[in-house]
Amino acid sequence: MSENSKFSGCPASGIGSMPGGDAREAAKTVIGSFGDGEGLPHLAELPARGPGADMIGRTIGLLVDLYGHVEPSGWRISDRPGRDTRRARSWLGEDLDALEEFTQGYEGPLKVQAVGPWTLAAALERRGGQAALGDPGACRDLAGSLAEGLRAHLAEVRRRVPGAEVILQLDEPSLTAVLRGRVRTASGYRTHRAVDRQVVEGTLRDVLAAGGDGATVVHTCAPEVPFGLLRRAGVDGISFDFSLLTEREEDAIGEAVEGGTQLFLGVVPGTDPASGALSDPGGSVMGVRTLWRRLGLNPGILTESVVITPSCGLAGASPTYARAALAHCVRAARSLADNPE
Repeated sequence: MSENSKFSGCPASGIGSMPGGDAREAAKTVIGSFGDGEGLPHLAELPARGPGADMIGRTIGLLVDLYGHVEPSGWRISDRPGRDTRRARSWLGEDLDALEEFTQGYEGPLKVQAVGPWTLAAALERRGGQAALGDPGACRDLAGSLAEGLRAHLAEVRRRVPGAEVILQLDEPSLTAVLRGRVRTASGYRTHRAVDRQVVEGTLRDVLAAGGDGATVVHTCAPEVPFGLLRRAGVDGISFDFSLLTEREEDAIGEAVEGGTQLFLGVVPGTDPASGALSDPGGSVMGVRTLWRRLGLNPGILTESVVITPSCGLAGASPTYARAALAHCVRAARSLADNPE
C-alpha cells in the first residue's frame, strides 16, 4: 500500500495481553512468534498478576502528576502515588526488562499498548466515586497527563530497543459507548451524557500525537467501530474484531482502505475454542477475501492493507492456546498472501 508504508512487513500481530504472570515467558513467546520478519511483535501485558497489571492500572502507572488506587468499585484518582501505583510501575518495568532481553539486536517494528483517553475516563473514578467521564475538566487533565506519560514511555522503549520502529496502540473498547451515551453512572441507574464527537476526535488526536513520527493504531473489540472519526483523528491503523462487522460498516471499510488506513483484522478467537482446535489458516481469512470481493477492492493490495490478529487480547486463553493463536495468525496471513483472491 503505497500511501501507508508504516506497517510494511507486518502481516500478523497480537493485541497485547497474554495469559499467566511470567514476563520472560510472555516476551519470549511474542518475540519468537513475530520477531523474525513474520509480523509485528509487541510489549506483552499480563493482567493475571492482579491490580496494576490490568489494562486500566497499567496505564494509570504511566500518568504524569496523576495517580490512582484500587477501590472495590475499581480504580480511583489519588493525591499521591501509593502502593497500587507503585505496583503498576514495577510490573511495567519487569515487562520492559523482559522485552529488552529478548530483543537484543532486533531491528524493525515494535508495538506498545496503552488505554486510550476515553476508555480511561470511563473507567477511572474521581474522588467522589463518579467516573472522570462526567467532568470535562477531568477528561482534559487525564488526556494531557496520558499524552505526557506516553511520550516518556515510548522514549524508554526506544532507549531499551534502539533498533525498534515503535508503534503506539491505544485501546479504546469503551469509545462507542462514550460516543453514544451508554456509559453507566456509579449508581447504575443512569448513563453519562454522550460526549461531543468533535471533542472525542480532538482529544484522540492530541494523545495520538504522543507517538511522534511513529505509526499509531486504535484497537476496539466492541461493535460499531467509528471508522470515520478515528481516521479524522489521524490514526494509521484500526484494530477490531472482524466477526462484529455489519453491512452498515462496509462502506467505511472501503473508504479506510482506499485512504491508506491499515486494518488490523481480529479473525482468530481470543480464547480456547470449544472444539479444542482452530480452523485451517485459509479458513480463518476466508471472510476477509469475501469482503474484499464484495467491496470491489483490488486483491493486489489486500496483504499490504491488512494485519491478521486475534479477535482481542489473549489474557483469558490457556498458555498453550495463546502460543498456537499467535502462530496461527502468522500462517493465516501467509495464506492470504499466497492466495489473495
